Amino acid sequence: MADLQGLELEIKKLIIEVLALEDVAPEEIESEAALFIEGLGLDSIDALELAIALEERYGVTVEEDPEKNQELFSSVRSLAGFVTENRTK
Repeated sequence: MADLQGLELEIKKLIIEVLALEDVAPEEIESEAALFIEGLGLDSIDALELAIALEERYGVTVEEDPEKNQELFSSVRSLAGFVTENRTK
């Protein structure tokens, strides 16, 4: 569980860095909070930038499946689970 929490913190920092969210601290992002619309209010361009960053950092490949990606990008926790299951780096 500690590894998952550490990964969630890494992903929160990655989100802030990649999307230049200067007014947001990692502690302010809830692991189970929505990333899109509500929550951080991210959009499809943010998702694309985040997908590229996840691929570069963890070696995971985000498929072009809108339904699956909607679930995958629903929260930091879901992203951490995906990275844990699929990482190559």
